[in-house]
Amino acid sequence: MRIIAGEKKGFKLFTLPGEKTRPTTDFVKEAIFSIIFDCEGMKVLDLFSGSGSLGLEALSRGAEHLDLVDLSEKAVRIMQKNIEKLEYHDSAHIHKSKADSYIKTNKQRYDLIFADPPYNKNHLNKTIAEIVEHKIITRDGTLIIEHSSSEKVEKHWHRIINKQKRYGSTMVTFLAAGKHDH
Repeated sequence: MRIIAGEKKGFKLFTLPGEKTRPTTDFVKEAIFSIIFDCEGMKVLDLFSGSGSLGLEALSRGAEHLDLVDLSEKAVRIMQKNIEKLEYHDSAHIHKSKADSYIKTNKQRYDLIFADPPYNKNHLNKTIAEIVEHKIITRDGTLIIEHSSSEKVEKHWHRIINKQKRYGSTMVTFLAAGKHDH
């Protein structure tokens, strides 16, 4: 796994070993960033961040601030190693927390939110709902959620879906979550 573009292009990232993690492949990451491309000046949140690959890619492409959230101690150690390697000490901040707890207590608003919850564990729609309910995304912000292609976004969220792309068993859904009105 590597940084694909921007100031840290080509840097190899440390990844989480083991069967329980499912890192975003470089192919899927490249597809995501070919759609959003410019991250200049953005505040970014990476939920269920694992190695931090998506958020760190956004920093490399000009994002101004990154919060990485994961409950796993192993993930936190890997993210720390990646932040050190990329020298993003000032702009990347790790929060060892459950995603829903972070969303509920956080006061920051983000322009771009990545979420890659565990597949087939009923996190997909719950995560969308919490982000919308707690208003942690800016009005023009984008939520990009990676999920199993067998999991479906609930119908009442369909009007804020900007795009959905399938890559094998992975689905990537782009939502204008800041535009949802209750």
